[in-house]
Amino acid sequence: MTIRVLVADDHGAIRAGLALILGNAEGIEVVGEAADGEVALRQARALRPDVVLMDVRMPGTDGITATRRLIAEGLAEVLVLTTFDLDEYVHAALRAGAAGFLLKSVEAPRLIEAVRLVAAGEGVLAPQVTKRLIAAFASTPAGPSPAPAGLADLTEREREVLGCLGAGLSNAEIGTRLRIGEATVKTHVSRVLAKLSLRSRVQAAILAQDHGIEPPG
Repeated sequence: MTIRVLVADDHGAIRAGLALILGNAEGIEVVGEAADGEVALRQARALRPDVVLMDVRMPGTDGITATRRLIAEGLAEVLVLTTFDLDEYVHAALRAGAAGFLLKSVEAPRLIEAVRLVAAGEGVLAPQVTKRLIAAFASTPAGPSPAPAGLADLTEREREVLGCLGAGLSNAEIGTRLRIGEATVKTHVSRVLAKLSLRSRVQAAILAQDHGIEPPG
């Protein structure tokens, strides 16, 4: 199945470059471009892409606000791609529901792989961002935030899946770890997100790390 992508960036040359890279990749089609967040929202509503490649800093409606609205409306998965790896941008993007966060310095093969992973329901983080995110949790003196009410409603299997998400495992890796099919993994992930009122598996991973929920084995 062809993955439909919308590219949102306020620099025309960057949009063109990203569109060229993705448009030449097998199984990916760039269906639209946007120069700001508001246009990205309108385009997403009209074109129904699978993935929106979203810049953070854009005039008018910025990428974080646009991401939050895209996810709230269930329009598409969002992969944030930016020049800046500031922690405030990373945290804001993930809490807005972005499925991934990459830097514009990413190489073309990694970008293509990331789009495919996000379209498949996976989460993607730039390696340097992942290290800082984990370090931030490890050094937080205040302890975990209050557990969401839905955490107690998770079945044993769903809690195991949540632990695997916290460890950064892909659906295929979770299936291997728990000895279940990948389609079953996707169902469990969807239920975990729904019960915890989360927008993305990356948010679930943050919660799992925050509350010390480990994968089995």
